[in-house]
Amino acid sequence: MRLIFIFINSFFIISTTIFSQQHEKILLVDGYLHVGNEKVLKTAAIGIIDGRISFIKNSTAYTPSASEWDTIIELKGKHIYPGFIAPNSTLGLTEIDAVRATRDFDEVGTYNPHIRSQIAFNIESKIISTIRTNGVLISQATPRGGNISGTSSIMKLDGWNWEDATIKKDDGIHLNWPSSTSGGGWWADPKPKTQNKNYETQKSEIYDFFELAKAYSKSNKKKKIDIRLEALVNCFKGNKRVYIHADELQQLVDAIDFSKHFKLKYPVIIGGYDSHNITRLLTDNNIPVMLKRPHSLPENENDDIDINYKLAYLLQKDGVKFCIQNEGDMEAMNARNLPFLAGTAMAYGLTEEQAIKSISLSTAEIIGIANDYGSIEKDKSATLFVSNGNALDMRSNQIFMALIDGKFMSTSNMQLELYKKYSKKYNNKQ
Repeated sequence: MRLIFIFINSFFIISTTIFSQQHEKILLVDGYLHVGNEKVLKTAAIGIIDGRISFIKNSTAYTPSASEWDTIIELKGKHIYPGFIAPNSTLGLTEIDAVRATRDFDEVGTYNPHIRSQIAFNIESKIISTIRTNGVLISQATPRGGNISGTSSIMKLDGWNWEDATIKKDDGIHLNWPSSTSGGGWWADPKPKTQNKNYETQKSEIYDFFELAKAYSKSNKKKKIDIRLEALVNCFKGNKRVYIHADELQQLVDAIDFSKHFKLKYPVIIGGYDSHNITRLLTDNNIPVMLKRPHSLPENENDDIDINYKLAYLLQKDGVKFCIQNEGDMEAMNARNLPFLAGTAMAYGLTEEQAIKSISLSTAEIIGIANDYGSIEKDKSATLFVSNGNALDMRSNQIFMALIDGKFMSTSNMQLELYKKYSKKYNNKQ
């Protein structure tokens, strides 16, 4: 194959060539590497062979041989990051939130562990290219609704179809823990909350369903297959995670007791608004937290106005494993803001590398794909991107190159093309 030398000043000129050819051996030279595990290498040379990272060296001590590589890319100090991961997301499961026919993440029913988001994932979604533009290259396609929403899957934001895009199918079921309170108001009209009188009944229903599923999982001779209970079997065997969506203190404590009662090997808390109050309990039980969107208002009248901004720091200093997620209004399209959520956490206590880890390696570890993704290390997948500046700052997050499993991705999207089109039109107008 013909060797291609790529310099960043000419990158856009030859981008058509690079996307149209197969690159089996790629060398990135002289980049500022953010590994994803809180380490950096200021002048990195990264060798990529057949989609995986073959080595990482100091550029100043390495002289590449042109005969060894199909493509050599000189980065001139630009920033290299592992592909960011958007967990607990409806990305790929919805297109236009206001149009019911395009929303494919909420099924009818209360207990739906058998509903699989993998087969509903639409890799042709126009939203996906707008998310990749900010460095988010992997998502966890997650259903919504009911007491058990269904089963999520880990997806690459590239591929021919949902099968091609799948990294890990059916990674875990999503349990929505009942709220221990009721009432309350919204931010402009706060009202006191009251105790949910049906809480114990609702909690008992969940216990009963899991007891039934546990008994089913122990049965060697099943006369009849129950697809709902079958979907929970691997949770008890330790091959499948149980993601428990809970925010309030009572919810969190009860969710931890629930995990201990059923001896769940991989429980994960999603939300965790009050998790900073029980950090010792979380660490003692080795339960990680997917923190709610930092760009959120406080839940209670007496909470600090910046509580959501600093939650990541509060968990970090107490040794709780956590990552940042973006559940909320318009979450699919807002997945592009994931780097900036981490940037806010950085402004409120995390170091830069800790903030990067919170949307890369920590996420990969929590969802079970860290052997291949989440950091830029030898023998891992070459899923990474290069930015002109700090990717956690919207002013300098300017991605000009991205790879998923060693394949070059377009860093453009429909919105960017329209911006360029109309900027040119009106800039030329006298």
